[in-house]
Amino acid sequence: MIGAGKVRLLKAIDEERSLKKACEKLQISYKHAWNILKKMNLRTGHDVVRTVRGGKEQGTFLTEYGRDLINQYELNRDYVDRMVEEELSSENVGEINSIACKVRQVESSDGISRIQLEFESAVLTSIMGEKDLANLDIDEGEEAIATIRAVDIDISPVKNGEE
Repeated sequence: MIGAGKVRLLKAIDEERSLKKACEKLQISYKHAWNILKKMNLRTGHDVVRTVRGGKEQGTFLTEYGRDLINQYELNRDYVDRMVEEELSSENVGEINSIACKVRQVESSDGISRIQLEFESAVLTSIMGEKDLANLDIDEGEEAIATIRAVDIDISPVKNGEE
């Protein structure tokens, strides 16, 4: 859904106020960047940028949703980085991190689900397909286990006090 490269693209658009200039800055093709934005819009169900043509205020700008994606990514990345740093400095080097959490919010639209997970000190958002969410059989307010690896977060429901 969103990663470091897409965040760089969104930030470059925000700085340059132009998709063309952002592409030049990042040394990527305009077509490639536009395809990335179209996929992000489709997967999230929201526009991440808006384009204004003509006049003094023309250009490409981030929407509030696009800014929110960047913020969520950076919060999640900071939390995971801190957790991995703590884990690597402990005796558990090489283990997968499984952390108890609570499902804060579940949203689904257009085949994509966003699950906000609440930990003691942070809220992370996991994004998955609606079918995957249905297979989890998990609802807001339930206890869960978040398994965090370098590239993704898996969720497992806690049923009857078992992990």
